[in-house]
Amino acid sequence: MDLRKLKKLIDLVEESGISELELTEDGEKVRISRNFMPNNLQQQPMQQYVQQYQPQQTAAAPQAAVAEVVVEEGHAVKSPMVGTFYRSPSPDAKSFVEVGDTVAVGDTICIIEAMKLLNEIEADKAGVVKKILVDNGQAVEYGEPLFIIA
Repeated sequence: MDLRKLKKLIDLVEESGISELELTEDGEKVRISRNFMPNNLQQQPMQQYVQQYQPQQTAAAPQAAVAEVVVEEGHAVKSPMVGTFYRSPSPDAKSFVEVGDTVAVGDTICIIEAMKLLNEIEADKAGVVKKILVDNGQAVEYGEPLFIIA
């Protein structure tokens, strides 16, 4: 399919407010879907995040972090997706949680940015945040432990 035509279809989806468009033409199938942000989370320009939060380089390998989680007592909250981890809703805002904070099931504990969408990650267990395993602005993988809650 012609890239100009594809761009026009994407623009059409954005302007019209429809959530999904599927088109089959000459044996090629294209599906464009639009994700909506929750009302309580305003999308911040990613340039602002990138300028404020630079990932910190660590010498430890990812395997070392996983081994550390196994030693820790408590429940590991894992990343539900691949993306960039942020501890606060914007660069100048305070973090959602700190070590020692008490959280309830459903409390927002961080944001993971994936494909320019900010996804709120909620606590899946009530308790006290014992450890934060990821640095602000760090890339995370699916299933990677983010927090220890006990």
